[in-house]
Amino acid sequence: MRLIAVLTALFGLALGPATAFAQTFDKPIKIMAPYAPGGNIDVTARIIADKLREVLGVSVIVENKAGASGMIGSDVVARSAPDGTSLLVSANSLVAVPAIYGNAPYDWRTAFTPITHIQRVPAVLVVPANSPIKTMADFIALGKDGQFAVADSGLGTTNHLAVELIAEATGTKYTSVHYKGSGAAMIDVMAGQVPAQVDQLNAAIGNIKSGKLRAIAVSSDKRVPQLPDVPTMKESGVKGLENFTFATFTGLFGPAKMPPDVVAKINEAMVKVLKDPAVVARFAELTAEAYPTTPQETAAMFEAEDRTVVPLIKKLQIKPE
Repeated sequence: MRLIAVLTALFGLALGPATAFAQTFDKPIKIMAPYAPGGNIDVTARIIADKLREVLGVSVIVENKAGASGMIGSDVVARSAPDGTSLLVSANSLVAVPAIYGNAPYDWRTAFTPITHIQRVPAVLVVPANSPIKTMADFIALGKDGQFAVADSGLGTTNHLAVELIAEATGTKYTSVHYKGSGAAMIDVMAGQVPAQVDQLNAAIGNIKSGKLRAIAVSSDKRVPQLPDVPTMKESGVKGLENFTFATFTGLFGPAKMPPDVVAKINEAMVKVLKDPAVVARFAELTAEAYPTTPQETAAMFEAEDRTVVPLIKKLQIKPE
């Protein structure tokens, strides 16, 4: 009997971490990206899903369910069983959107279980390749009468709020054109149907490098190595933007009341995912910084966002249109 016990223990060690995880997760895991394909949230979800599949040893799929600036897909996860098989990738907008709509189907503080931070990425102002807009000063000059249109990925998303923050800092006003994801917005901007867009840099960089979009400025503290010729907004010389920085950060969530051991297992797996050299390199290619956090640290980040963003929304009286 002792020999059998020893052999069983050794066999368990030999199976490796994927099998150990599979003993907890024996059903496919669905990661909800609550926006249309092609944007920051979708890209992020697919990068982590590929590696999470390897680490957990189970099927991990990404589902897109756009609408109501991410609330429809997020609500699907909030109503799911808290067994770790239904997860949500969301950004700062998880806090902002309910504050704007006022009738959100969930309270983000109580509807979700924070698991880990995933990545953060600066915003970029882009225009069609043939646009006469060359600099941030050109863009600001067009915002004097509130008629100039700027596309974003949805009401209350970080892209939308970045435009509002730029406008507030420079005393300008723009007409926001809200889409169900930045991918759809980008298509119209490239076609010249909307003259500008603020988007996460990781979602836009491919079209910038291919010449389909022109990057005017990035919202990072320093220029990004992947686009060394694109200035920061701080460097623009525009009054009000001397210290302007902005970033979108994404996190992984599950439904409320997830068992602590399940949260710990997924967090442990995500640490492996986000420290994998291939994942780190992939996010770096997209100008994003990958790093994991504890569930407690993740919750604190979103609570800090609530203290910053919600007062801005109230001050600007941003409401559904």
